Amino acid sequence: MAIYDNIKEIEEEIIKCMKCGNCQAVCPVYKEILSESGVARGKIQLAAKILKGQARFSHELYKKFDLCLQCQACSANCPCGVKAHKIIMAARAELARQNVMPFAKKAAFSVIKKPALFDFGLRLGSTIQGLAFRKNATGMSPRFPIGLEMRRVIPSLASRPLRSELPEENKAPNSQRKVAFFTGCVTNYIYTNVGKAVVDVLNRNGVDVIIPKEQHCCGAPAAINGDIETGKAMAKSHVDLFSKLDVEAIITVCGTCGGTFEQKYVEMLADDPVYATKAKAVAVKIRDISEYLVDELKIDFSKLGKVDMTFTYHEPCHIGRGMGLTRQPLEMLTKIPGITYKAMREPNRCCGGAGSFSLTNYPVSFQILKKKLADIKGTASSVVVTGCGSCRMQIEDGLIQEKMPHNVMHVIEVLQRAYQNGK
Repeated sequence: MAIYDNIKEIEEEIIKCMKCGNCQAVCPVYKEILSESGVARGKIQLAAKILKGQARFSHELYKKFDLCLQCQACSANCPCGVKAHKIIMAARAELARQNVMPFAKKAAFSVIKKPALFDFGLRLGSTIQGLAFRKNATGMSPRFPIGLEMRRVIPSLASRPLRSELPEENKAPNSQRKVAFFTGCVTNYIYTNVGKAVVDVLNRNGVDVIIPKEQHCCGAPAAINGDIETGKAMAKSHVDLFSKLDVEAIITVCGTCGGTFEQKYVEMLADDPVYATKAKAVAVKIRDISEYLVDELKIDFSKLGKVDMTFTYHEPCHIGRGMGLTRQPLEMLTKIPGITYKAMREPNRCCGGAGSFSLTNYPVSFQILKKKLADIKGTASSVVVTGCGSCRMQIEDGLIQEKMPHNVMHVIEVLQRAYQNGK
């Protein structure tokens, strides 16, 4: 049985916890709420009570486990090697089975698991978003309470999804390789220029790009929050889809999507004799765009033009700690002519977004974000570069609210500009 399915399957991880409290030093949530229930150690003890049948299943208990960013800082810094983030996911799954997941989340996941309905809803939303949101030069804010903080600023939905704008097959002029591109929801429906930059840069390097039209949400929001059955169904759908393609790699532009394909699909489908093998075969092909360009293609940086930009880099949790890609994005960015890099004190500290966390725990999320904004301000940079659309949304919201002048770009957008400025 996969590690997320049943809290009994994670018992060995729970026992490994020595209650030392090292996780307190690295947990962004604990630093804001200063409560034992906000840190991994406290949640592990609650998970132990669930395991022993000593906990009462309630919405209040779910809320305690919901106060986790899944940033994996606790797991990365645990001297005993406890995978605390997996314990928390297992506890959420157990609570979901006990029917204490909030109604709003259950409703959202019931839509996500129906790709056609989800796609229709977001397409419709792009045409009527002005009814619910006030548009301005920097984004949109709610006109009335709709489950979002009234002060929050979010980007507009694109007029057309990326997968509707681009063909399924994007041939390179000097075709030498072929990859598939998993766009993810944020790139498909909001930051479509990121997806166009991926195709442009890969085509310039002789790589054909296949964008399967049948792809949909990776399922991470459901799986991470405890709806494992929805996560499994979406995993099987994608494993079927991408295993049919004759490609050397599957490109992602989001650490959560990449890590879900690379790790969570394998773990969720481990007990399925058919899909376990297929999931592993798909997982080994997953490459973040920076990883593929630097390590696989070994792109020729002499072809890049000058980009006059002073930037700082925010390392997304699921790209750095999740996929282990701490070198490639900066190696690529810092080789661009004319560019200046100003490092943050803590570039890999969570921005507080964490997908749905910023929706259900916005006050805590924003307090965490303010630490990141102060770090950004201290760099004296003009652009924040990151490799995750969710992080970008979170950081843009904070920059606007704090009246900071920085722009935010995806790693691949910066590289595309260098190519456009080249010979």
